[in-house]
Amino acid sequence: MASVKPTIPKGTRDFSPHQVAQRDYIKSVLVAVFQAYGFQPIETPSFEKIETLMGKYGEEGDRLIFKILNSGEKVKKADISALKAGNLQQFASSLSEKALRYDLTVPFARYVAQHQNDLVFPFRRYQIQNVWRADRPQHGRFQEFTQCDADIVGDKSLFQEVEVLQLYDTVFTRLGLTDATLKVNNRKILAGIAEIIGAADQLIPFTVTLDKLDKIGRDAVEKELIGKGFSPDALSALTPLFELKGTPSEKLHQLKALLTNSEIGQSGIEELTFILKQLSTLPLTVNLDIDVTLARGLDYYTGLIVEVAAPSSVKMGSIGGGGRYDDLTNSFGLKNKSGIGISFGFDRIGLVLEALDLYPKTVSQKTQLLITQFDDKAIDWSLRLLANLRQQNISSEIYPTQVKFKKQLGYANQNSIPWVVICGSQEWETKTFILKNMKTGAEQHLPTTDEISVIVNQLKAQIKK
Repeated sequence: MASVKPTIPKGTRDFSPHQVAQRDYIKSVLVAVFQAYGFQPIETPSFEKIETLMGKYGEEGDRLIFKILNSGEKVKKADISALKAGNLQQFASSLSEKALRYDLTVPFARYVAQHQNDLVFPFRRYQIQNVWRADRPQHGRFQEFTQCDADIVGDKSLFQEVEVLQLYDTVFTRLGLTDATLKVNNRKILAGIAEIIGAADQLIPFTVTLDKLDKIGRDAVEKELIGKGFSPDALSALTPLFELKGTPSEKLHQLKALLTNSEIGQSGIEELTFILKQLSTLPLTVNLDIDVTLARGLDYYTGLIVEVAAPSSVKMGSIGGGGRYDDLTNSFGLKNKSGIGISFGFDRIGLVLEALDLYPKTVSQKTQLLITQFDDKAIDWSLRLLANLRQQNISSEIYPTQVKFKKQLGYANQNSIPWVVICGSQEWETKTFILKNMKTGAEQHLPTTDEISVIVNQLKAQIKK
Protein backbone atom coordinates (compact mmCIF):
# COMPACT_ATOMS: atom_id res chain seq x y z
CA MET A 1 0.00 0.00 0.00
CA ALA A 2 1.39 3.39 -0.99
CA SER A 3 2.07 5.68 1.95
CA VAL A 4 0.01 8.88 2.17
CA LYS A 5 1.94 12.09 2.64
CA PRO A 6 0.83 13.69 5.94
CA THR A 7 -0.82 17.11 5.68
CA ILE A 8 -2.56 19.60 7.94
CA PRO A 9 -6.06 21.08 7.51
CA LYS A 10 -6.41 24.12 5.25
CA GLY A 11 -6.29 27.38 7.13
CA THR A 12 -3.80 26.07 9.71
CA ARG A 13 0.00 26.18 9.82
CA ASP A 14 3.07 24.57 11.32
CA PHE A 15 5.76 26.93 12.66
CA SER A 16 9.48 26.25 12.36
CA PRO A 17 11.90 27.17 15.20
CA HIS A 18 12.78 30.36 13.31
CA GLN A 19 9.12 31.31 12.88
CA VAL A 20 8.41 30.62 16.55
CA ALA A 21 11.30 32.93 17.45
CA GLN A 22 9.77 35.64 15.24
CA ARG A 23 6.37 35.16 16.88
CA ASP A 24 7.97 35.31 20.33
CA TYR A 25 9.54 38.64 19.34
CA ILE A 26 6.15 40.14 18.41
CA LYS A 27 4.63 38.75 21.60
CA SER A 28 7.43 40.24 23.72
CA VAL A 29 6.81 43.71 22.24
CA LEU A 30 3.06 43.42 22.80
CA VAL A 31 3.38 42.18 26.38
CA ALA A 32 5.91 44.89 27.28
CA VAL A 33 3.59 47.63 25.98
CA PHE A 34 0.46 46.10 27.53
CA GLN A 35 2.16 45.98 30.91
CA ALA A 36 3.54 49.52 30.54
CA TYR A 37 -0.07 50.68 30.05
CA GLY A 38 -1.23 48.85 33.18
CA PHE A 39 -3.09 45.93 31.54
CA GLN A 40 -3.25 42.57 33.32
CA PRO A 41 -3.17 39.15 31.60
CA ILE A 42 -6.02 36.64 31.63
CA GLU A 43 -6.73 33.43 29.71
CA THR A 44 -10.05 31.78 28.85
CA PRO A 45 -10.91 28.28 27.53
CA SER A 46 -10.41 27.51 23.86
CA PHE A 47 -14.10 26.60 23.64
CA GLU A 48 -17.23 28.04 25.21
CA LYS A 49 -20.86 27.03 25.60
CA ILE A 50 -22.48 27.62 22.24
CA GLU A 51 -25.06 30.03 23.69
CA THR A 52 -22.19 32.20 24.96
CA LEU A 53 -21.01 32.85 21.42
CA MET A 54 -24.07 32.65 19.18
CA GLY A 55 -25.97 35.86 18.49
CA LYS A 56 -23.10 38.18 19.47
CA TYR A 57 -21.41 38.66 16.09
CA GLY A 58 -24.28 39.11 13.69
CA GLU A 59 -25.58 36.63 11.15
CA GLU A 60 -22.36 36.44 9.11
CA GLY A 61 -20.14 36.05 12.17
CA ASP A 62 -22.36 33.33 13.62
CA ARG A 63 -21.96 31.29 10.42
CA LEU A 64 -18.17 31.26 10.88
CA ILE A 65 -18.23 29.76 14.38
CA PHE A 66 -16.66 26.29 14.60
CA LYS A 67 -19.13 24.08 16.46
CA ILE A 68 -17.98 21.01 18.39
CA LEU A 69 -20.09 17.90 17.79
CA ASN A 70 -21.63 16.23 20.81
CA SER A 71 -20.31 12.79 21.70
CA GLY A 72 -21.42 9.82 23.74
CA GLU A 73 -24.96 9.90 25.17
CA LYS A 74 -25.42 13.52 24.09
CA VAL A 75 -25.64 12.39 20.46
CA LYS A 76 -29.12 11.12 21.29
CA LYS A 77 -30.24 14.75 21.67
CA ALA A 78 -30.00 15.26 17.91
CA ASP A 79 -33.27 16.66 16.54
CA ILE A 80 -34.01 14.11 13.82
CA SER A 81 -37.43 15.64 13.16
CA ALA A 82 -35.72 18.95 12.24
CA LEU A 83 -33.51 17.06 9.78
CA LYS A 84 -36.51 15.34 8.19
CA ALA A 85 -38.29 18.70 7.96
CA GLY A 86 -35.31 20.22 6.20
CA ASN A 87 -34.54 22.64 9.06
CA LEU A 88 -30.81 22.13 8.84
CA GLN A 89 -29.90 25.03 11.13
CA GLN A 90 -32.04 23.67 13.97
CA PHE A 91 -30.68 20.16 13.35
CA ALA A 92 -27.06 21.41 13.42
CA SER A 93 -27.72 23.28 16.67
CA SER A 94 -29.07 20.10 18.28
CA LEU A 95 -25.78 18.33 17.50
CA SER A 96 -23.62 20.77 19.42
CA GLU A 97 -23.46 22.35 22.86
CA LYS A 98 -19.96 23.85 22.62
CA ALA A 99 -17.98 25.86 20.08
CA LEU A 100 -14.41 27.06 19.55
CA ARG A 101 -14.08 30.73 20.44
CA TYR A 102 -14.54 33.09 17.48
CA ASP A 103 -12.72 36.00 19.15
CA LEU A 104 -11.48 37.02 22.59
CA THR A 105 -13.98 39.83 23.26
CA VAL A 106 -17.15 37.84 23.87
CA PRO A 107 -15.37 35.31 26.14
CA PHE A 108 -13.92 38.31 27.98
CA ALA A 109 -17.40 39.77 28.50
CA ARG A 110 -18.50 36.40 29.86
CA TYR A 111 -15.41 36.36 32.12
CA VAL A 112 -16.19 39.83 33.49
CA ALA A 113 -19.81 38.93 34.23
CA GLN A 114 -18.84 35.62 35.82
CA HIS A 115 -16.04 37.06 37.99
CA GLN A 116 -17.48 40.54 38.59
CA ASN A 117 -17.20 40.24 42.38
CA ASP A 118 -13.45 39.54 42.13
CA LEU A 119 -12.59 42.42 39.79
CA VAL A 120 -11.79 46.06 40.47
CA PHE A 121 -13.35 48.37 37.87
CA PRO A 122 -12.33 49.81 35.54
CA PHE A 123 -10.62 46.51 34.76
CA ARG A 124 -7.78 46.51 32.23
CA ARG A 125 -6.99 43.17 30.65
CA TYR A 126 -4.83 41.82 27.87
CA GLN A 127 -5.06 38.38 26.34
CA ILE A 128 -2.99 36.53 23.73
CA GLN A 129 -4.56 33.25 22.61
CA ASN A 130 -5.73 31.40 19.51
CA VAL A 131 -9.19 31.79 17.95
CA TRP A 132 -10.95 29.84 15.20
CA ARG A 133 -13.15 30.90 12.30
CA ALA A 134 -14.68 28.76 9.55
CA ASP A 135 -13.59 31.31 6.96
CA ARG A 136 -12.27 30.61 3.46
CA PRO A 137 -8.46 30.40 3.80
CA GLN A 138 -6.45 32.88 1.75
CA HIS A 139 -3.37 35.07 2.10
CA GLY A 140 -3.42 36.60 5.57
CA ARG A 141 -6.69 34.85 6.47
CA PHE A 142 -6.57 31.61 8.46
CA GLN A 143 -9.03 29.32 10.20
CA GLU A 144 -6.82 29.14 13.28
CA PHE A 145 -4.91 32.25 14.27
CA THR A 146 -3.66 34.24 17.25
CA GLN A 147 -5.44 37.30 18.58
CA CYS A 148 -3.98 39.82 21.00
CA ASP A 149 -6.56 41.97 22.77
CA ALA A 150 -6.43 44.84 25.22
CA ASP A 151 -9.70 45.95 26.86
CA ILE A 152 -10.80 48.41 29.52
CA VAL A 153 -14.22 47.63 30.97
CA GLY A 154 -16.30 49.45 33.58
CA ASP A 155 -16.12 53.09 32.51
CA LYS A 156 -17.45 55.22 29.62
CA SER A 157 -14.77 57.93 29.69
CA LEU A 158 -13.55 58.94 26.23
CA PHE A 159 -10.04 59.22 27.64
CA GLN A 160 -9.99 55.44 27.33
CA GLU A 161 -10.49 55.81 23.57
CA VAL A 162 -7.46 58.09 23.59
CA GLU A 163 -5.50 55.48 25.55
CA VAL A 164 -6.19 52.54 23.25
CA LEU A 165 -5.27 54.60 20.19
CA GLN A 166 -2.04 55.57 21.96
CA LEU A 167 -1.48 51.90 22.69
CA TYR A 168 -1.78 51.08 18.99
CA ASP A 169 0.69 53.85 18.17
CA THR A 170 3.22 52.63 20.74
CA VAL A 171 3.13 49.01 19.58
CA PHE A 172 3.38 49.73 15.86
CA THR A 173 6.14 52.28 16.42
CA ARG A 174 8.20 49.74 18.37
CA LEU A 175 7.66 47.19 15.62
CA GLY A 176 8.82 49.69 13.00
CA LEU A 177 5.41 49.92 11.30
CA THR A 178 5.22 53.70 11.42
CA ASP A 179 3.56 53.77 7.97
CA ALA A 180 0.51 51.98 9.36
CA THR A 181 -2.72 54.00 9.45
CA LEU A 182 -5.25 54.17 12.28
CA LYS A 183 -8.63 54.56 10.57
CA VAL A 184 -11.35 55.70 12.97
CA ASN A 185 -15.09 56.18 12.81
CA ASN A 186 -18.01 56.12 15.24
CA ARG A 187 -20.98 53.78 15.19
CA LYS A 188 -23.21 56.74 16.03
CA ILE A 189 -22.08 58.46 12.85
CA LEU A 190 -23.10 55.36 10.91
CA ALA A 191 -26.46 55.43 12.69
CA GLY A 192 -26.79 59.09 11.69
CA ILE A 193 -26.00 58.24 8.06
CA ALA A 194 -28.62 55.48 8.10
CA GLU A 195 -31.06 57.97 9.58
CA ILE A 196 -30.60 60.68 6.92
CA ILE A 197 -30.99 58.18 4.07
CA GLY A 198 -34.24 56.95 5.60
CA ALA A 199 -32.90 53.60 6.78
CA ALA A 200 -32.64 54.07 10.55
CA ASP A 201 -34.34 50.70 11.11
CA GLN A 202 -31.82 48.95 8.84
CA LEU A 203 -28.60 49.91 10.63
CA ILE A 204 -27.32 46.34 10.99
CA PRO A 205 -27.68 45.28 7.32
CA PHE A 206 -26.34 48.70 6.33
CA THR A 207 -23.15 48.39 8.44
CA VAL A 208 -22.61 44.71 7.55
CA THR A 209 -22.67 45.57 3.84
CA LEU A 210 -20.68 48.79 4.18
CA ASP A 211 -17.97 46.84 6.02
CA LYS A 212 -17.28 44.97 2.77
CA LEU A 213 -16.32 48.13 0.87
CA ASP A 214 -12.56 47.44 0.87
CA LYS A 215 -13.11 43.86 -0.23
CA ILE A 216 -15.74 44.13 -2.97
CA GLY A 217 -15.72 47.81 -3.99
CA ARG A 218 -18.36 50.56 -4.03
CA ASP A 219 -20.39 49.25 -6.97
CA ALA A 220 -20.81 45.82 -5.38
CA VAL A 221 -21.71 47.41 -2.03
CA GLU A 222 -24.42 49.53 -3.66
CA LYS A 223 -25.75 46.50 -5.54
CA GLU A 224 -25.94 44.50 -2.31
CA LEU A 225 -27.71 47.36 -0.50
CA ILE A 226 -30.32 47.55 -3.26
CA GLY A 227 -30.78 43.80 -2.87
CA LYS A 228 -31.48 44.39 0.82
CA GLY A 229 -34.19 46.91 0.04
CA PHE A 230 -32.32 50.24 0.04
CA SER A 231 -33.71 52.69 -2.50
CA PRO A 232 -31.68 54.38 -5.29
CA ASP A 233 -32.43 57.74 -3.60
CA ALA A 234 -30.89 56.47 -0.38
CA LEU A 235 -27.76 55.40 -2.24
CA SER A 236 -27.54 58.81 -3.95
CA ALA A 237 -27.58 60.41 -0.49
CA LEU A 238 -24.49 58.37 0.36
CA THR A 239 -22.37 59.83 -2.46
CA PRO A 240 -21.01 62.84 -0.50
CA LEU A 241 -19.96 60.49 2.31
CA PHE A 242 -17.99 58.27 -0.06
CA GLU A 243 -16.18 61.36 -1.35
CA LEU A 244 -15.05 63.08 1.88
CA LYS A 245 -11.51 64.43 1.56
CA GLY A 246 -8.99 66.36 3.66
CA THR A 247 -7.52 66.14 7.13
CA PRO A 248 -9.42 64.43 9.96
CA SER A 249 -10.56 67.85 11.22
CA GLU A 250 -11.75 68.88 7.75
CA LYS A 251 -13.67 65.63 7.36
CA LEU A 252 -15.37 66.15 10.71
CA HIS A 253 -16.39 69.66 9.61
CA GLN A 254 -17.93 68.27 6.40
CA LEU A 255 -19.67 65.50 8.34
CA LYS A 256 -21.15 68.00 10.77
CA ALA A 257 -22.84 69.78 7.88
CA LEU A 258 -24.05 66.56 6.24
CA LEU A 259 -25.53 65.20 9.49
CA THR A 260 -27.10 68.45 10.71
CA ASN A 261 -30.50 66.85 11.19
CA SER A 262 -29.26 63.73 12.99
CA GLU A 263 -28.90 64.00 16.76
CA ILE A 264 -27.15 60.64 17.10
CA GLY A 265 -24.84 61.48 14.20
CA GLN A 266 -23.86 64.77 15.84
CA SER A 267 -23.16 62.88 19.08
CA GLY A 268 -20.72 60.62 17.23
CA ILE A 269 -19.01 63.65 15.65
CA GLU A 270 -18.63 65.28 19.08
CA GLU A 271 -17.00 62.13 20.45
CA LEU A 272 -14.51 61.94 17.58
CA THR A 273 -13.78 65.67 17.92
CA PHE A 274 -12.90 65.20 21.60
CA ILE A 275 -10.67 62.19 20.86
CA LEU A 276 -8.81 63.96 18.05
CA LYS A 277 -8.30 67.05 20.23
CA GLN A 278 -6.66 64.97 22.96
CA LEU A 279 -4.52 63.05 20.48
CA SER A 280 -3.30 66.31 18.91
CA THR A 281 -1.36 67.02 22.11
CA LEU A 282 0.43 63.65 21.97
CA PRO A 283 3.43 62.64 19.84
CA LEU A 284 1.75 60.05 17.61
CA THR A 285 4.00 58.37 15.04
CA VAL A 286 1.60 56.36 12.88
CA ASN A 287 -0.92 57.95 10.55
CA LEU A 288 -4.43 58.83 11.73
CA ASP A 289 -7.44 59.23 9.44
CA ILE A 290 -11.23 59.33 9.61
CA ASP A 291 -12.99 56.81 7.38
CA VAL A 292 -16.79 57.16 7.49
CA THR A 293 -17.18 53.95 5.49
CA LEU A 294 -15.44 52.00 8.26
CA ALA A 295 -18.18 49.88 9.84
CA ARG A 296 -16.57 46.90 11.60
CA GLY A 297 -19.28 44.31 10.88
CA LEU A 298 -19.67 43.08 14.47
CA ASP A 299 -23.00 44.01 16.04
CA TYR A 300 -21.74 44.80 19.52
CA TYR A 301 -19.94 48.09 18.76
CA THR A 302 -21.72 51.24 19.96
CA GLY A 303 -19.22 54.13 19.75
CA LEU A 304 -15.68 54.54 18.45
CA ILE A 305 -14.58 51.96 15.90
CA VAL A 306 -11.00 51.67 14.72
CA GLU A 307 -9.14 49.61 12.16
CA VAL A 308 -5.41 49.54 11.44
CA ALA A 309 -4.33 49.42 7.80
CA ALA A 310 -0.92 47.94 7.02
CA PRO A 311 1.64 50.10 5.19
CA SER A 312 0.50 50.58 1.61
CA SER A 313 3.66 48.91 0.29
CA VAL A 314 2.34 45.55 1.57
CA LYS A 315 -0.79 43.92 0.19
CA MET A 316 -2.56 42.94 3.37
CA GLY A 317 -5.93 43.42 5.03
CA SER A 318 -6.31 45.14 8.37
CA ILE A 319 -3.73 44.32 11.06
CA GLY A 320 -5.85 45.50 13.98
CA GLY A 321 -9.29 46.66 14.93
CA GLY A 322 -11.70 47.31 17.75
CA GLY A 323 -14.03 49.79 19.35
CA ARG A 324 -16.40 50.80 22.13
CA TYR A 325 -19.09 48.33 23.26
CA ASP A 326 -21.69 49.46 25.82
CA ASP A 327 -24.00 46.49 26.04
CA LEU A 328 -21.95 43.33 25.58
CA THR A 329 -21.90 42.25 29.25
CA ASN A 330 -25.66 42.87 29.45
CA SER A 331 -26.23 39.60 27.60
CA PHE A 332 -24.50 37.85 30.50
CA GLY A 333 -26.56 39.60 33.17
CA LEU A 334 -24.11 42.40 34.03
CA LYS A 335 -25.49 45.86 33.26
CA ASN A 336 -23.80 49.27 33.04
CA LYS A 337 -20.31 47.93 32.32
CA SER A 338 -19.32 49.69 29.14
CA GLY A 339 -16.02 48.64 27.63
CA ILE A 340 -13.56 49.45 24.89
CA GLY A 341 -11.16 47.02 23.32
CA ILE A 342 -8.67 46.69 20.51
CA SER A 343 -7.20 43.66 18.85
CA PHE A 344 -3.88 43.11 17.11
CA GLY A 345 -3.79 40.82 14.08
CA PHE A 346 -0.82 38.83 15.34
CA ASP A 347 -0.36 36.59 12.30
CA ARG A 348 -0.85 39.37 9.76
CA ILE A 349 1.58 41.61 11.63
CA GLY A 350 4.13 38.81 11.33
CA LEU A 351 3.60 38.58 7.57
CA VAL A 352 3.99 42.36 7.22
CA LEU A 353 7.20 42.43 9.29
CA GLU A 354 8.60 39.65 7.14
CA ALA A 355 7.61 41.37 3.88
CA LEU A 356 9.28 44.61 5.01
CA ASP A 357 12.31 42.84 6.55
CA LEU A 358 11.65 44.48 9.91
CA TYR A 359 12.51 41.60 12.20
CA PRO A 360 15.71 42.25 14.20
CA LYS A 361 18.61 40.23 12.81
CA THR A 362 19.13 38.60 16.22
CA VAL A 363 15.50 37.58 16.65
CA SER A 364 16.14 33.86 16.17
CA GLN A 365 18.04 32.70 19.23
CA LYS A 366 20.03 29.63 18.19
CA THR A 367 22.72 27.49 19.79
CA GLN A 368 25.82 29.63 20.24
CA LEU A 369 28.35 26.89 20.93
CA LEU A 370 28.71 23.19 20.16
CA ILE A 371 31.01 20.90 22.12
CA THR A 372 32.20 18.07 19.88
CA GLN A 373 32.76 14.56 21.21
CA PHE A 374 35.68 12.32 20.22
CA ASP A 375 37.22 10.69 23.30
CA ASP A 376 35.82 9.16 26.50
CA LYS A 377 38.67 10.72 28.47
CA ALA A 378 37.38 14.24 27.78
CA ILE A 379 33.70 13.54 28.41
CA ASP A 380 33.62 14.48 32.11
CA TRP A 381 35.40 17.78 31.38
CA SER A 382 33.06 18.45 28.44
CA LEU A 383 29.90 17.86 30.51
CA ARG A 384 31.12 20.13 33.33
CA LEU A 385 31.95 22.81 30.75
CA LEU A 386 28.49 22.41 29.16
CA ALA A 387 26.70 22.78 32.50
CA ASN A 388 28.64 25.93 33.36
CA LEU A 389 28.05 27.49 29.95
CA ARG A 390 24.30 26.99 30.38
CA GLN A 391 24.42 28.51 33.88
CA GLN A 392 25.88 31.62 32.23
CA ASN A 393 22.94 31.65 29.75
CA ILE A 394 25.19 30.69 26.82
CA SER A 395 23.03 28.49 24.60
CA SER A 396 25.13 25.33 24.22
CA GLU A 397 24.87 21.69 23.28
CA ILE A 398 27.13 18.64 22.99
CA TYR A 399 27.15 16.37 19.97
CA PRO A 400 25.53 13.14 21.19
CA THR A 401 27.86 10.52 19.67
CA GLN A 402 31.53 10.09 18.81
CA VAL A 403 31.29 10.29 15.02
CA LYS A 404 33.64 11.65 12.38
CA PHE A 405 34.94 15.20 12.77
CA LYS A 406 33.46 16.24 9.42
CA LYS A 407 29.97 15.16 10.41
CA GLN A 408 30.07 17.09 13.68
CA LEU A 409 31.30 20.27 11.97
CA GLY A 410 28.66 19.75 9.28
CA TYR A 411 26.00 19.68 12.01
CA ALA A 412 27.31 23.00 13.35
CA ASN A 413 27.24 24.55 9.88
CA GLN A 414 23.76 23.32 9.04
CA ASN A 415 22.43 24.76 12.29
CA SER A 416 24.40 28.04 11.99
CA ILE A 417 26.24 27.40 15.28
CA PRO A 418 29.02 30.00 15.27
CA TRP A 419 31.44 28.44 17.80
CA VAL A 420 32.73 24.88 18.27
CA VAL A 421 34.83 23.40 21.09
CA ILE A 422 37.08 20.53 19.97
CA CYS A 423 38.84 18.21 22.40
CA GLY A 424 40.02 14.96 20.81
CA SER A 425 42.68 12.49 21.95
CA GLN A 426 45.55 14.68 20.79
CA GLU A 427 44.18 17.81 22.49
CA TRP A 428 43.46 15.92 25.73
CA GLU A 429 46.99 14.53 25.87
CA THR A 430 48.41 18.06 25.51
CA LYS A 431 45.90 19.43 28.05
CA THR A 432 44.38 21.82 25.50
CA PHE A 433 41.19 22.28 23.54
CA ILE A 434 40.42 24.16 20.33
CA LEU A 435 37.85 26.97 20.07
CA LYS A 436 36.87 27.23 16.40
CA ASN A 437 35.06 30.23 14.86
CA MET A 438 32.85 28.65 12.21
CA LYS A 439 32.36 31.93 10.37
CA THR A 440 36.04 32.79 9.90
CA GLY A 441 37.66 29.38 10.37
CA ALA A 442 40.02 30.85 12.98
CA GLU A 443 41.14 28.50 15.77
CA GLN A 444 42.46 29.20 19.26
CA HIS A 445 44.25 26.64 21.44
CA LEU A 446 43.31 27.09 25.10
CA PRO A 447 44.29 25.10 28.23
CA THR A 448 41.91 22.55 29.75
CA THR A 449 43.75 22.86 33.06
CA ASP A 450 42.23 26.24 33.92
CA GLU A 451 39.24 26.38 36.24
CA ILE A 452 36.00 25.75 34.36
CA SER A 453 34.77 29.21 35.42
CA VAL A 454 37.88 30.78 33.83
CA ILE A 455 37.34 28.84 30.61
CA VAL A 456 33.66 29.86 30.53
CA ASN A 457 34.63 33.53 30.91
CA GLN A 458 37.10 33.17 28.05
CA LEU A 459 34.48 31.59 25.82
CA LYS A 460 31.90 34.19 26.86
CA ALA A 461 34.29 37.01 25.90
CA GLN A 462 34.90 35.47 22.47
CA ILE A 463 31.21 34.89 21.76
CA LYS A 464 30.35 38.51 22.57
CA LYS A 465 32.98 39.92 20.18
